[in-house]
This record gives sequence, C-alpha cells and structure tokens, in this order.
Amino acid sequence: MSFVKALPSKSLVIRINLVFLAVFFVIYALLLLRPSSSYYHESAVSFVRCSLRQCHHKVENGIKMKAVLEKTDRGNHPKPKRKKNKTENPTFLNEFGKGMKIAMVNMDEEDTSEWEVRGQAVPVHFEQVSELFEWQHLFPEWIDEEEEIDGPLCPEIPMPDFENYGYFDTVVAKLPCNFPQEGWGRDVFRLQVHLIAANLAVKRGKRAWGWGSSGAKMVFLSKCRPMPELFRCDDLVKREGEWWWFEPEMARLEQKVSLPVGSCNLALPLWDKGIDEVYDLSKILTAARKPNKREAYATVLHSSESYVCGAITLAQSLLQSGTNRDLILLLDASISAPKRSALAAAGWQIRLITRIRNPKAEKNSYNEYNYSKFRLWQLTDYDKIIFIDADIIVLRSIDFLFHFPQISAVGNDVSIFNSGIMVIEPSNCTFEYFMQRTNDVVSYNGGDQGFLNEVFVWWHRLPRRVNFLKNFWSNTSGEANMKNQLFGSDPPKLYSIHYLGLKPWQCYRDYDCNWDIGDQRVYASDVAHRRWWRVHDQMEDGLKKLCGLSEQRKIELEWDRKLARKSGLGDGHCWINVTDPRRFE
Repeated sequence: MSFVKALPSKSLVIRINLVFLAVFFVIYALLLLRPSSSYYHESAVSFVRCSLRQCHHKVENGIKMKAVLEKTDRGNHPKPKRKKNKTENPTFLNEFGKGMKIAMVNMDEEDTSEWEVRGQAVPVHFEQVSELFEWQHLFPEWIDEEEEIDGPLCPEIPMPDFENYGYFDTVVAKLPCNFPQEGWGRDVFRLQVHLIAANLAVKRGKRAWGWGSSGAKMVFLSKCRPMPELFRCDDLVKREGEWWWFEPEMARLEQKVSLPVGSCNLALPLWDKGIDEVYDLSKILTAARKPNKREAYATVLHSSESYVCGAITLAQSLLQSGTNRDLILLLDASISAPKRSALAAAGWQIRLITRIRNPKAEKNSYNEYNYSKFRLWQLTDYDKIIFIDADIIVLRSIDFLFHFPQISAVGNDVSIFNSGIMVIEPSNCTFEYFMQRTNDVVSYNGGDQGFLNEVFVWWHRLPRRVNFLKNFWSNTSGEANMKNQLFGSDPPKLYSIHYLGLKPWQCYRDYDCNWDIGDQRVYASDVAHRRWWRVHDQMEDGLKKLCGLSEQRKIELEWDRKLARKSGLGDGHCWINVTDPRRFE
C-alpha cells in the first residue's frame, strides 16, 4: 500500500526536476548569447581611440562599440535566397574579350550570368561591417598622436583573405549608395566595398609593375560616383548609366591602400614604434617608383590686398626652410601691379586667375569668392601641389609631404581636415567636378574647407605639428604653457604655425592684438607673434614695406585698445607703450 502511495510523489518530483532543467537551459542559452560588457572595457582601447583626452565609458557607448567589432546578424546567418536583380549590362562589356578571371564584390543580389560568359566569375566573400560602425570611429576628432598613452589605433574593417583569390583581370563591385540621405558619403560599408575592390586590383597590378600600369580593369555598379579619393576622374574610361569603368594607375592606388584606413592613425608617425625618438623621415618609402614629375608649393590671393604681407612672409619662410620646389601664387585682378612685383621679388611665380564665386555666399561677405581656391586643381603642369594658406609661416622643411597623396592634411574638428596645408593632385576633370557640384554641396562653414570635406570624405591625417593652429580653446595655463613652448622652441619643434584670428601684420609689433578683443583672445600668443616677426625681420627692406599699416587699420587698433582699457582686461596688454615705427609712418 505504501508503495502505491509513493508513486505519485516520485512522478511529481520528476516533473518538477524536468521543469527546473528546462528553465536552466533557457537561462544558460540567453547568457551565452548576451554580449560581454567586460570584454569591451578590457579590450576597446586596442581597437578605437576616444575623440577627446578625457574619455568616459558609458554603458550605451560600450555596447555600441562592442557591436562595432562583432559580426552583424547578416554575417551570422545565411541570406535567404531571392530572385536576383537583372541589371542591364553595359555595352563596353563587349570590349573586354573572353577568358578573364573576374572578381565579383558585393554582387550576390545581381544576375552575373553575362559576366560568367566572359570568363571565370569568382564571388569574393567578406564579412559586412556592422551598421553600428560609424564614420567617426575611423575619423575621430582627437587621436593620441604624441603617443602619451599607447599611440593611436584604428578599429578594424573586415577584409577577405586576399591570398585565397590570386590575381584577377577584372574587378566588378556593386557600391552602396544612400544618396540623397544626409551624410551618405560617410558610410563605412561603402568605404569597405571600395577598399576591397582597390586591394584586389592592386594585387593584380603588381604583376605589371610601373607608374603608368593600369593593372586590372575596375567596373562599378552604382548610382553614385565612386569615391574620387580612390578612383580619380582621370582614370575613368567610360560611364554608361550606373556602370563605371576605371583603369587606375596601380602605383597611386597601392600607396592609397597602404596608408591607414582612416584618420584614426597618422599617415606619418611622429615617433619610431616603441622608441622615444623622432621619426626618421628618410625611412618614408613610397610604393611607386620615383617618376620624373614636377612639384610645387602654392597659395591663393583674391578679392583684396590684405594678405599680401602674409604671402611675402610665407615665401620667405619656405625659402629659409631650404626647399627647391617652385612657389606658385594664384592671384586675381584685385592685386595691383606694384604688389605683384613685390610678390614676384619675394619668390612667387605669379599666375593670374579669374576668381570663382561661392553661389551660396552673401554678396560682399568674407567667403563670397573663396571657391577661387579650386583653381589650384588647374595647375596641371605639376603632378603634386602642397597648398599653404598665406597666414602660415613654415619653420622646418615640409618637402617630405610630397610623398603623400591627395588629400593629406591635419585634422580640424569632428571628422574634417583643415585645408590650411593640404596635399593635392591637380586635375582638370577634378576641377570640372567641383564646378558641377558648387550648387548641391552644402559646406558646413560656408567656405572652401567645408566644400572640400564633402567631396574628399576619406583623407589621411598628418601630425598637427605640420599645421599647428594658433589657438587656446581650453583656456588653461597648462595648454598655454605647452603651446607657447612649441611656438618659441629653437630649433623649432613645429613645422609651421597657422595664425588664426587677427594676423601679426595687422597688429603692432609690440604684442598680439588679439588680446584686445574679448572673443579673439583664444587666438592670442605673444610668443607666436614674435616668431612671425622674426621671419619678417630677415626679409629685405624693400619687402618689409609691404607690411605697413593703413590709416584705417591704425584707427581700428587704437579703438580696440581703448575698449580693452574700459573693460578692464587684467592682462594689461592694452596699456603697453607701443613702439612699433609703423604706428607713426
């Protein structure tokens, strides 16, 4: 009897155990699938740098950056089979012949049967970058370029194992295009497909090594133009609808893909890796064989003569740096004949231009004609140009910048570069491309820098010492001490100083007049001011006359000093006894 009564209780126990076991397996499975937050906090520094010196780990950001490094759902699960798109192939396909080996990149949803008739069409498999991987992760505002912590690092964009594919005669790729969505050009997946296609082409190009070698044919399917940073309009053979056929110069393309994938790392490191020594510039190696080419420095003056003195001093600083490159000055009819003669005497080769109006600028505004800078791309008798703004002086040779491709520049803020010093490659078709887009490109600052940053979204970061901006944004004594030490160092530690705010020749010699205006004081440095005048004083007397003060400017300076005294600015600059002889001329 007791045996019979025990049966129901044992059965109940078994049922309860089975329920607990099932719940345990469900919880265990959920824990396995849950992302590990500790992995991010332990390892994120090896993948991505913070955009500011003071980084704060937030749970939201941590999960987000972890997702950047993980496979997306598309990578973990096979795509469901669907009917493939039947896109009409271009007629230029008939020019390709047969027997080719063709790489198919991101063409899974396209009918490639006509390509397969031409040869062996090989799908190139790769893990698509996560949708949470944002452009700012590759182009951060700040990186540890001085290697005060660990040195800058870039997050990794998944790439196929190129060694598994060998050489291809043709590369065909479907490029993502989210136009006209805001920020459509700054799409990491779009960049990923471009870089995969470029690397496949470079691998083929090495078999026919030489500067002019075209290597593999490259065909893109996209309603958007392929990135001009990688595939120049000079290399475009034909276009039919959404099909683009390029034959790029392999040496140029290999140099581009050999550089860091974004501005999250320096194109030119400051220090030898693991050694606290300044980087030896003689170690810079370019993938291309050194061709017989012409190189030049260039600047632009238009609309007024207010920067003539700056351009003369810039030329003198370049010559003092020991360069033997040509100095090219583009100027318009606003520069008088006597000033042109003085500029030529300073070392500039003068070229007259017709200025270009910014269609979005207001009449008589400061940026009305700043698109005139685009004329630089018409200097096609040169292969490479280093543009320098006329409010910059060069303290050390920067000839090494000619080793770098378009666009190489110093970071400005957010994900943009500063166009004060930049490496460009002249091209008439690039100039025409600019002209076609002056109405539709929205410049963030209304000027040429904003425009160029929308056209060239993928750029290469040079050390800030190449184009050191004269500003003190944090307004701390530590920042001021550090920057003033750099401004005054002798021999110089900076390659150049970029004079933001009121320019040295617009002030009295005695002190930086940015001190006298409240919202300009972030640009004030007497040390940097004296550095500019040191270069000026080494010029011939005939050139110094071009740096005088107009009567109107003298009135403005005295007015600013008067207002500064009334406001009681504590630094006392406005009370300095002015001895500058230009005040009395």
